[in-house]
Amino acid sequence: MDHWGGGGGKPDTISKDSKHPFEGRNFGGGKREEVKGTRVFGSGYPYGADNRSTIAGRPFPFGAWPLYWDQNFMGGDEYGPKYDTIRPGGFIVYAPLRTTIEHFNVTDEEVYYAIGDRESLLPLMVSFVTWCHVTPVWPSRFDPSSPNATIKLENVIQYFRASSLALASPAYNNTFARASISDANVSTLLPESMEYSPFRRCVDDVAEKASAIVGEPLIHSSAHPSRDGILIGSFLILVGVGLLIGGGFLLVACEVGETVFHYRFQLQKRLYGDPCIRSKVAAERRTEIRYEDYP
Repeated sequence: MDHWGGGGGKPDTISKDSKHPFEGRNFGGGKREEVKGTRVFGSGYPYGADNRSTIAGRPFPFGAWPLYWDQNFMGGDEYGPKYDTIRPGGFIVYAPLRTTIEHFNVTDEEVYYAIGDRESLLPLMVSFVTWCHVTPVWPSRFDPSSPNATIKLENVIQYFRASSLALASPAYNNTFARASISDANVSTLLPESMEYSPFRRCVDDVAEKASAIVGEPLIHSSAHPSRDGILIGSFLILVGVGLLIGGGFLLVACEVGETVFHYRFQLQKRLYGDPCIRSKVAAERRTEIRYEDYP
């Protein structure tokens, strides 16, 4: 899974001998420009969404599973808590997105929530802090199917990445959320203060451009394992220490982390510009990459 990456490529298939609950389904192939959906659950699929009445049986064009909501809405229980232990990116978490008047003209009530899998949301928070001056927080576990959930289906203001990532606001209530399955353009309008909020637009833009998606894999071999885990692990240690000693240090850590992700993205662009390297990567992907290795 690649933050800031362009995605694309040919979709792969979950091996039918993998004992995976979704064996045989396609994953990958979604492009960065196809990440943004609408306010309607089940949106944001570049392919495999012919039946708008359900998300059951759909592929995973960006590698991640869709969210699920209460009452088995649109067949979402298929991806529910019983499979949290194998959900790509880990269980679902959420985090409040707040900023200060020093950076945006906001009130205390203007707060948004990001919802997605844990391993996607942690680095995404880095980008929110860096680009939108979000106050850094640690994400909390979230059960969308709970009747006491902080965020409801009706609060979602935008879905991304085949409905596997969402932005929401308790100040928004989409009265069409459970009735707009057949028409992706039907939803309650955002309040003007929210629609034209620079802060909302900032977090929306970052979620679209920086969310983790399956893309061209990094070149790797068993003798030289990927350094991604080391980089991200080290960064998360910095985040933990920063939370203990103050937000200032955390902001510095976040900026360092963001630099690492940008460097990685630029390095991939240079590497994959060589057609010989692209062919080698494609061959390695076919022989070494399996869906259950993600994220």
